[in-house]
Amino acid sequence: MYTLPAADLLESTHTFPGPYMFKAIGKADGNFLARTVAAVRMELDLEIDPPFRVKESVGGRHISVTLEPQVRSAEQVLAVYRRLKAIVGLVMLW
Repeated sequence: MYTLPAADLLESTHTFPGPYMFKAIGKADGNFLARTVAAVRMELDLEIDPPFRVKESVGGRHISVTLEPQVRSAEQVLAVYRRLKAIVGLVMLW
């Protein structure tokens, strides 16, 4: 469904360690926001939620969750993407 970026591409376009932006769009029902934040928090073994913003679609059927956690490596970015891909209700991920 989604193609992950290659580790070497991530390393050539980002500085690690540092912040990385993940954006997930999903159905507004079923705690999509909580599951998305929890997935990133669990994958990165964070004690608190990473910084995030939420935006609701005009019709209210979908929400966009933008997360900007600190990551150590391209491999860690890919691990977060893999975990996010498994979230129920996910419509789009980038």
